[in-house]
Amino acid sequence: MLAGDFFWVEGWRGCWRLLPAAAAGRLRVRMKIFTADHVHAALSYPQFIGDLREAFGGKFTMPRRQVMLLDEASGSHDAFAMLPSWNDEVIALKAFTYFPGNQPPHQSLYSQIMVFDRKHGSPLAMVEGRSVTCWRTAGVSALAACFLAREDAATLLLLGTGNLAPFLIRAHASVRSLTKVLIWGRTPSKAQALAATMAAEFPGIEFSVVGDIEAACGLADVIVSATGSAEILVQGAWVRPGTHTDFLGNHHATKRECDTAMVTRSRVFLDTRVNCFNEAGEILVPIAEGNFSKEQVVGELSELCAGAVGGRQSAEEITLFKSVGCALGDLCGALATFKAGVAIAD
Repeated sequence: MLAGDFFWVEGWRGCWRLLPAAAAGRLRVRMKIFTADHVHAALSYPQFIGDLREAFGGKFTMPRRQVMLLDEASGSHDAFAMLPSWNDEVIALKAFTYFPGNQPPHQSLYSQIMVFDRKHGSPLAMVEGRSVTCWRTAGVSALAACFLAREDAATLLLLGTGNLAPFLIRAHASVRSLTKVLIWGRTPSKAQALAATMAAEFPGIEFSVVGDIEAACGLADVIVSATGSAEILVQGAWVRPGTHTDFLGNHHATKRECDTAMVTRSRVFLDTRVNCFNEAGEILVPIAEGNFSKEQVVGELSELCAGAVGGRQSAEEITLFKSVGCALGDLCGALATFKAGVAIAD
């Protein structure tokens, strides 16, 4: 379906209907629908990373994201979540469902982003959210690396081979001159397939699959973990001085992708305090242990972008960025997609 083929329209007595463009006629158009294909066509790195930097460095409001289990008594993890944000231009709300037990043809996650005009509150667009999530998660990861990774960082270690993995490689390759990418995954065949695909896309980068995370950590300049693992994958003792680390797969307060030593050895930054202090086990577990405190967090992404806090201070320090995902990135991706669609229509 092409953008503009279907519209939300206000009809008789204020009733809302989803109609094909031809049938919409002279009814007042309220909202354009954008699919994942439109998102992928509209966004690119490093341009989108620049959009994120401008947005996080400017004025915005972003309440804490709300993630709600649908039936806690059942022991299932089925959930519904809402991520709101707004700036001087638009209001955005991402809503998603998470049903991890779903089997094909159903997906485990469905997501949509609603965009409204900030001045009048009128609806502008509904944008497919899973695609935007990949673009903004990887974009935020690379944006943090702009401030926290060494300028000469050349080797990336990526833990995880899911849908997000190609976006992370593309985003980081757009902000640092990578020469090697090491890929680890629980299923070696998936890691091999990812390496082959990305090697064809980036012929100037050497891609290889690794099985020993400890050894690979000792080779990496940047470590990005995007696994959602319930078990610790990276230990602080394995990471050499000067490394930037990024943990973005876990969203549970009692689980983590790295150990306490990884946190205590690092200068720590967050995508947002309000969300990480509610969901990020990488930070909350060391705090509960008494080995770390909220006050030891150096800053969050908006403070880096606005220049309120400094990023990397030396070639030897270890930095850590923890992200659980935030609504402003979704706003940026949806807004960029909407603007691209309007530009094409014009």
